[in-house]
Amino acid sequence: MPDWTYHPLRPITTALLGARRSQRLALRALGTLAARPAGARAIAWVFDHPRVPEELVGRFGASVPAEVARDARRALTVQGAGVIEVREPGIDPDDDAIRLTGPSVADAVRALDDPAATVLAMPSVLLAAGPGWFQRVIEARTPTSPAPTWRDVPANPLRWPGWLWGVLVGIGMILAGLVAAGITLGPVLLWYDRTFLGAGRTDLHAVNDHLVHFLQHDRITMAGTLVATGILYVGLAGGGIRRGWPWARRAYLASGLVGFPTLFYFLATGFVEPLHTFAAIVLFPMFLAAVWRRPARPHWTIRPEGPMGQRRRGHVGQLLMIATGVGLFIGGAVVSTVGLTDVFVLTDLEFLRTDAGLLDAANAHLVPFIAHDRAGFGGALMAAATAITLLSLWGWRRGEAWVWWTLATAATVGFAPAVVVHAVIGYTSLPHLAPVLVGIVLTATALVLARPFLHATDQATGRSRWRLPVDQGIEEIDQPQNNSGKTPS
Repeated sequence: MPDWTYHPLRPITTALLGARRSQRLALRALGTLAARPAGARAIAWVFDHPRVPEELVGRFGASVPAEVARDARRALTVQGAGVIEVREPGIDPDDDAIRLTGPSVADAVRALDDPAATVLAMPSVLLAAGPGWFQRVIEARTPTSPAPTWRDVPANPLRWPGWLWGVLVGIGMILAGLVAAGITLGPVLLWYDRTFLGAGRTDLHAVNDHLVHFLQHDRITMAGTLVATGILYVGLAGGGIRRGWPWARRAYLASGLVGFPTLFYFLATGFVEPLHTFAAIVLFPMFLAAVWRRPARPHWTIRPEGPMGQRRRGHVGQLLMIATGVGLFIGGAVVSTVGLTDVFVLTDLEFLRTDAGLLDAANAHLVPFIAHDRAGFGGALMAAATAITLLSLWGWRRGEAWVWWTLATAATVGFAPAVVVHAVIGYTSLPHLAPVLVGIVLTATALVLARPFLHATDQATGRSRWRLPVDQGIEEIDQPQNNSGKTPS
């Protein structure tokens, strides 16, 4: 299991199953999944585990008891272990490998700087630090360079880096959301809306007193979601892709692949919105430019591990944030499905004090018009939720304050308009608002718990900048090389 489930759920599983049994079950479950066809590749992709660098293959891994060797070989190799040593009961190893008994990443980096050293993590390391320890060591060892800045961007747009195009797409989505909000708070309907409906704002009031407010609540919520998605894209591009994180590009790509195709919802609703279509046509080529190439070189910095309590609280926050993202995605899928089928839920009809048949009888284009808004909002919500989930899943590292600010700002502009517009128009049905309120509580709790972890400000470190303490947690056996049972993974 990843660190964000290992640390939050470990006390619970230990209380229910006992420490040893819960550890064995977790190891066996991961090992079994990794042994399935394409299982190891799926685990590596979903949890963003890096490949073991060539220089570490055969000399960086774990030392495990023989009784768990089979599961450990399967499970730990996908976590980043390049070698697994099997320890037989009652037999002490007699080679010169360095065996780490403490979870310090700094100690592991220093030990690996000797190209002749074999560095093995004892079980106590993984029990204390979690299975993501191998990945943190590999990232800390990766040579990096300073991240590019705006001054490094060439004047020729044909040479602009992908991260800049990604930022521009985000800014474009923010502007589109603000324009949509302005239209909704002003005329509500533009000329093409009135042409499709064959009616204006006054005519809609005549059909139903609550109808204009209902349209406004859909469109304001949609506008807030667009602005939130734009903020997420600016963060992923400027904070992640610019620093060379491969996961940031994948998260950006996945979100766009969810969001842009929702333009074709018009095939089901029959209403083509020119402004939406124009924005998509302008932004999609820029989106392709943002994700076309993988980041060439790493430009990130790694901060010291920090207090274990801070890390554990941070992982609880990460788990809650991932759960929020998944919940938002499910909500977006439900809204899209409703928009493309029934259009209204029960609480909508209670607010409107009518039914779909009466609205359709009053204006045959009215229900498809509302369906377009609803389905489009669901698609935008799925795109935002994809970015939230993957940013929280892959980008949660100590000292990455931009992750916190991106999520906090996106949550504010996403949730606040939805709550305010419902209160203003009087659509305050608790069952209708419950998912939003739960999302706010989960997000706020996650960000409060994770703030000290993501905002850690102690000196950033990289491979050449580690300031290593006196040896702690290193057990070195310096004797002639012998057959120690190490098996390259």
